[in-house]
This record gives sequence, C-alpha cells and structure tokens, in this order.
Amino acid sequence: MYAIVEIAGQQFKVTRGTKVYVNRLEASEGSKVEFDKVLLIDTDGKVQIGTPSVDGAKVAATVLAHLKGDKVIVFKKKRRKGYQKSNGHRQQLSQILIQGVLAKGETLKDELVIEKKAPIAEVEKPVEEVKTKKPAVKKAKAEAAEAPVKKAPAKKAAPKKAAK
Repeated sequence: MYAIVEIAGQQFKVTRGTKVYVNRLEASEGSKVEFDKVLLIDTDGKVQIGTPSVDGAKVAATVLAHLKGDKVIVFKKKRRKGYQKSNGHRQQLSQILIQGVLAKGETLKDELVIEKKAPIAEVEKPVEEVKTKKPAVKKAKAEAAEAPVKKAPAKKAAPKKAAK
C-alpha cells in the first residue's frame, strides 16, 4: 500500500516505515503529525484518485529530527566586467517516519518504534590488551639482520681541469 501525499508544498510517494526528508515542519522532534492532502492511494492494485484529494484519507507520521541539507553555492559572474558574486544556502529540513497510510474511517493499529542510538561513550567498553605473537614479522627481521650488507662500488671522481 502506498500513497502520493503533499507535504509542505511538495509531493512524495510514501509507504509505511519509510523515512522522508521534507521542508522544515513547525512540529517538535518526536511529535506525531498527520497530513490530509492525500492525492492518490494504491491498495494492492485498487487505486483511489482524489479530485484534488482523497476524502477522509490521511498519512500519519512522526518527526524524527530537524536538520540542514547540503550547502548549495550560487556563483554569478559577468565576464570582462569585473563583476562576480558568491552566495551560499542550506535548506532547513525535517526527517519524518511514515507510521501508516489511512483511508477513510481507518485508524492506526500499531506504531513503528523509533530506534534511538546510544551515545558512543556508553557503547564503547574498555578492551583488554591481547598480546599476539607475530612469528612471520620476527623471522623476517632476524633474516634481515643476519644477511650481509653489500655496498655499492664507489664512483671515481672526475679529474679537475687546471685553471689557466
């Protein structure tokens, strides 16, 4: 089951359990939101198309995080005129998790759980030092020490020219 829904002025194809990045929403992190402007619902081949939206249909979601998008550099230049201007922009985004697509009269049965990652300090545990034997490395060093070192023959200096 999937739906085409309009969120913050853009259209998205969503299914249950997908994470979507949308333009910044006013809702706080962890809050539940519903979107009423569902343009199309497909339920196992049975398609409902709205005019302009499907009556009573909703998409339930949870706001996971607010973040910024990638930086976009805008550079303008007019050749031979000495004019150039640089500008940057980072779009404010919200990451949402789609809990379900609800047709008219349906309710959300079970919510998807948001997996929160534990801080790195709690996950990492001190690792005991383990001494490992590396016989191949020691053997190679021993052979290198025993092998006689050959010296390159010395080059003879070119005869100097007498100054006149």
